[in-house]
Amino acid sequence: MRKNFFGLTLSAVLFALNFSVEAQQAPKIPRLGYLSPGSLSGSLNLEPFLQGLRALGYVEGKNILIEYRYADGKPERLAELAEELVRLKVDVLMVGGGTSTVLRVKKVVTTVPIVFALVSDPVGDGVVASLAHPGGNLTGLSSGSEDLVGKRLELLKETIPKLSRVAVLVDPTDPANVDSFKEIEAVAKPMSVQLQALEVGRSADLESAFRSAIRAKADGALILPTAVLAPLRKRIADLAISNRLPTMFATSQYMDAGGLMSYGPDHSDLSRRAATYVDKILKGRKPADLPVEQPMKFEFVINLKTAKALGLTISPNVLARADKIIR
Repeated sequence: MRKNFFGLTLSAVLFALNFSVEAQQAPKIPRLGYLSPGSLSGSLNLEPFLQGLRALGYVEGKNILIEYRYADGKPERLAELAEELVRLKVDVLMVGGGTSTVLRVKKVVTTVPIVFALVSDPVGDGVVASLAHPGGNLTGLSSGSEDLVGKRLELLKETIPKLSRVAVLVDPTDPANVDSFKEIEAVAKPMSVQLQALEVGRSADLESAFRSAIRAKADGALILPTAVLAPLRKRIADLAISNRLPTMFATSQYMDAGGLMSYGPDHSDLSRRAATYVDKILKGRKPADLPVEQPMKFEFVINLKTAKALGLTISPNVLARADKIIR
């Protein structure tokens, strides 16, 4: 009996030691934070980002955990939500928004690596020290180019040769929007185009902005990319059509909602590529050493269904320049 007792005790000890070793050797599942300035239903860039993760072998709930937080169009909540994700000890924080969102998060998150995908001018807006050597705890992809904003106005002018007054929807709290408006001014003057800046800092400002544009007899409108307007893309397209106002957008994501034209980088592609940064950081790379990438793909999209609804005929020359035509 004594021999059996010692045998059982030894087995139990060995089992406990083996279990302890296995527990210590079990790989830690990384925790990722995803912070969006919009809502779950209005988040256009989340699914492409998740596709990028899946392509790299990450399976949510199996070898990666993801904590989601949405500001629901209330930018004042971003700092609080970012701090909450830090308390959850996320290994990386993916920010699914533009310049103003990233700058708000940068102020309160100083140690956790941050990845961004939609910052138009990362250096000029003070997000990183340089594209080649970001420094600090942020890196990712730029969504901008120096001539993008001017190019949109040029394409709008080619589409509407008599274009003389353009309404520009601007979020005054977004540094990228403010910079973009200055760039448009520089291009508009030699083209003899007058600009009408319409501030849209809240979703409630949208209808009044369109009323102001119509009262001023604007010939067209430029919609600058901002977290405030992203969830309202269908409402913007509907207002533009009902008021017979041709519009130019910064991303093709507005086209399926009924936008007339867009020119810019593929935001879905940028969000998908952001997953590679998350992967590199989780494998030990430092954000400071990961160069910020520039857009690789630009596209000019025209929605002929919307043109017809506006009573607008687009010349063959403009159509020939389009990368994609929605019929």
